[in-house]
Amino acid sequence: MGDVSRLRGNHIRKDIILSTVSGVASTKKELIELFDRKIPSVDIITSKSFQVTPNPGNREPIVCSPSAGDFGNSVGLRNPGMDAVLPEMRDLREKGMRAILNISLSASNPEDFITLVKAFDPYADMLELNFSCPHAAAGFGASIGSDKAIASSYVKAICDAYPERKALLIVKLTPNVPDLGEIAKGVIEAGADGIAAINTVGPKLYIEPHSGKPILNNKLGGRGGASGEWVKETALECIREIRKAIGDDPIILGMGGVSTSEDVRAMLDAGADSVGIGSALSRVMPTKWEDYFRTLREGGDVSSYLSAENALEYTPHTLLKKEIHGSDTVVLTLSGKMDCQPGQFVFLWIPEKGEKPFSVAVNDPLTFLVKKRGEFTEAIFNAEIGDTIYTRGLYGSPMVYSPTKKAILIGGGTGAAVLPLIAEKLRADGTEMDIRVGVVEKRGSDPLQDVLESYGRYLSVADDGKPGRVLDTLAEEDVSGDVAVYVVGPGKMMKKAAERLVSLGLPEERIYLSMEKNTMCGIGMCGECVCGGHLPCKEGTFFTWKTLRENGAEL
Repeated sequence: MGDVSRLRGNHIRKDIILSTVSGVASTKKELIELFDRKIPSVDIITSKSFQVTPNPGNREPIVCSPSAGDFGNSVGLRNPGMDAVLPEMRDLREKGMRAILNISLSASNPEDFITLVKAFDPYADMLELNFSCPHAAAGFGASIGSDKAIASSYVKAICDAYPERKALLIVKLTPNVPDLGEIAKGVIEAGADGIAAINTVGPKLYIEPHSGKPILNNKLGGRGGASGEWVKETALECIREIRKAIGDDPIILGMGGVSTSEDVRAMLDAGADSVGIGSALSRVMPTKWEDYFRTLREGGDVSSYLSAENALEYTPHTLLKKEIHGSDTVVLTLSGKMDCQPGQFVFLWIPEKGEKPFSVAVNDPLTFLVKKRGEFTEAIFNAEIGDTIYTRGLYGSPMVYSPTKKAILIGGGTGAAVLPLIAEKLRADGTEMDIRVGVVEKRGSDPLQDVLESYGRYLSVADDGKPGRVLDTLAEEDVSGDVAVYVVGPGKMMKKAAERLVSLGLPEERIYLSMEKNTMCGIGMCGECVCGGHLPCKEGTFFTWKTLRENGAEL
């Protein structure tokens, strides 16, 4: 278990103790392991807020950025539920952890909090009670922490029901109250060991300037919490108020708007015992997270790690053309163009309908392949010529690969959308291409067939009841010589393809798979797309089979 004793009184000693914060970056087991094993400059790893039962949270968009470094968010306490998470926390502990593990918990009543505390206590060094989320459903988050009597009664009920608790009990409070110090004092007197502050400010309403419509998609009319640099001064004021109210003995986990070494020092001076880094991580490449944290610890200049770009701005486009294939697939042509490379992607957004990530099929004219799968893709499918559809991005990073004389490109389902950009890149290398696309059933020409035929030999293979039948066309002679294979499609199909190619004699490092995992933010904040300890939304979607297999990625 982690050494939490170094926290108490550290605002006096002022050692630099750094932490992740709930809901950002360290949101899944894979990412907790990444921080624990590869980012030693982080002392405390904080999970997302877990609940007794699964919570789907809010639909996208869940994050926005009025200006670079300032964010709005409305995740809505999305989590898989206690039963799904407990085995993961148990496994983390059985393997051993270097860092202090702070498990965040959320509930709408004392009984559920007691259930959560009892369940997670064996695996946590600290249990952080989320009394602070400003955009949660009624009864959760700030609806508890905004009232001293309610917050104190919850803490007392937990302490009375489970006195044998081993983990420290930390209460995360909202800044959106007039008497924060009194509330903090109340929960400490009720039995809490410390306070975490602050959660996001607000909620605020975020309007996209071109459309004039709210960006965030929730039941609060698009209102969401504010985080990032613009809440820093509020956070410092709150921590000073809390420290004055509770004295020197209780612990304060400080956070809110921290991005620089100067911010870290200011947090400690205000009375924090540790300093949490949250939204700022979305501005740093994950491959540089350890360098960034180490520089913060050393008091150095971190400006070279922090992107100054506002990566969440929307660009309007006009729908110029729709090409329907079957009952559920459409090829859209939008006005404008991009310079998207394989390994990169964008989000498509329709105000008040939602957004989802998509690969760019063709940069000029700007073309997308969309399959009807849910509420948002239904809206895309029903869009009419002349309608405005927005993009944000680019996200990911250009594909890193070793050129070969020959290449086989394999696409399954809407994975075919990625193949034209790969083909364009390989044609510039003078690569001879063999393009094979799997479709559910043959119905005339395939989506993007005319584009793909311009790059090399094209073969379309219908599944005819056997998903991935296109893989049956692969033979030993296909992979002999100087050849690489690029596979884009559903995870199971790509894994099957990789295993077949290896059995035919193709080296693992010449098999490239596009890991287009679901992402809700695109900027490395939500952690949804994690894949073998990597974040495709920042690092690019293409990985070799060798890298994925060695890192235990789930396809």
